[in-house]
Amino acid sequence: MHIVVLITVANIEEANLISEALVKQQLCACVNMVKGLDSIFLWNGSLDRADEILLVAKSHDSKFDEIVSCVKAIHSYECPEIICMPIVAGSKEYLEWIDASVNIAKK
Repeated sequence: MHIVVLITVANIEEANLISEALVKQQLCACVNMVKGLDSIFLWNGSLDRADEILLVAKSHDSKFDEIVSCVKAIHSYECPEIICMPIVAGSKEYLEWIDASVNIAKK
């Protein structure tokens, strides 16, 4: 199954490091960096805020565990957001490109 993985990061440097690692290691076909994210959350029992960048990564579910390991090895957060959602539909050509980019054999 094709997936979208959402990852929030603290700054552009971290965004670039994680994005480049995921693509170079062929864990994700593409990672979009969405700047200007304002986050409000509870952390250690207190209301907190952060300016973050959202990474939107496209891949295959067979790569998810490796994606998590890669992100955690680089990420500065104690508990990084790494959320996986299925891609329920997409253009045939784009989904084939994802498969080729992350080395998923056609069935």
